[in-house]
Amino acid sequence: MFDKLPVSSKTERILSKSLDEPISVEEGNYLMNIKGADLYPLLATADYLRSEIVGNNVTFINNCNINFTNICTVRCGFCAFGKDADDPEAYIMDDESILEKAQGAVDKGAHEFCLMGGVLPDADIEYYEHLLMLLKGNFPKTLIHGFSPTMINDAAKVSGIDIAEACERLKVAGLDTLPGTAAEILTDRSREIICPEKVSVQEWVDIVRTAHEVGIPGSATIMYGHVETLEERVKHIDIIRNLQEETRGFTEFIPMTFMHEYSPIFLEGQQNLGATGTEDLKLYAVSRLMLRDLIPNIQVSWVKMGFRFAQVSLTAGANDLGGTLGGDELSAASGAPDGVEASITTLSDMVKNLGRDPIERNSKYTEFYPIANNSIGMASK
Repeated sequence: MFDKLPVSSKTERILSKSLDEPISVEEGNYLMNIKGADLYPLLATADYLRSEIVGNNVTFINNCNINFTNICTVRCGFCAFGKDADDPEAYIMDDESILEKAQGAVDKGAHEFCLMGGVLPDADIEYYEHLLMLLKGNFPKTLIHGFSPTMINDAAKVSGIDIAEACERLKVAGLDTLPGTAAEILTDRSREIICPEKVSVQEWVDIVRTAHEVGIPGSATIMYGHVETLEERVKHIDIIRNLQEETRGFTEFIPMTFMHEYSPIFLEGQQNLGATGTEDLKLYAVSRLMLRDLIPNIQVSWVKMGFRFAQVSLTAGANDLGGTLGGDELSAASGAPDGVEASITTLSDMVKNLGRDPIERNSKYTEFYPIANNSIGMASK
């Protein structure tokens, strides 16, 4: 595969090995640091493995983000969304507003509500159960992808129950899948800088493991391009890989490049924030080589990257474009380059323009809905 390419011998050895087995942490670290002519063989190998594992389909979901509050006691250094309770811009959506937004999404064919928000100071498990039952009671066929390990951890403490009981109750109330948020970077060194009030690495792993054990699958994320090292990025992927080998509960892996312009750590003077384009591509490719079919779905975040670079990133081992979103106040606060809502036509045309097949899916990747072949070309938002 590499005999006519100007690739270094070490890179060639690792990439040749990756065609048959997952690469090691050490090999991942090496590939994260390659430059020049070695980059393109890496991307080509990841794209080849993508085609072998999941074929030519690029999936996405018609969904709606319901960010029910921006009040948050966990004020992370990377987040421009959270507000104090007495901030004039603070809000908590009431039931009527939640149902109104949900109805609008269902009218547009949504298969999922992504139920997220800040960490309220006194939110107990009963509050989250109420939100779930509110939505499930009115929209029983729409899956709910909701909350974060930090939210579940804090609610369990307020209610005086353990994590297993909290997860069981949320599942009964209607939680279908768990977002992989609050992972950020799974090293305590970086977390102490950017999110010291959130759960620790071990707590995050334990909560997600428990959710998987009680039957709540979900996504895994990595938020990179802030204070972490390249080695910490690879360590994070390896932690996800090890947990997936144990539980088989992750449905997808989602790299999310850090949008720093409005973040507290940037405004306070932190330098060298933000990943470069080649770093983005290398992270997608190394993720594919480390995870292979253990987590077959690797998602590109168009809301973080913009439509054009998200399309390019689909050539680096990824096979999913996330969701239409229907609004995402968290990303909007951070400065999403192409807005926070996409049409089915926009995402479908991005995929067709790449020569692949767009497929609509549900949260669990268990149901698929073919897209009508009625347009081609990069549609506008």
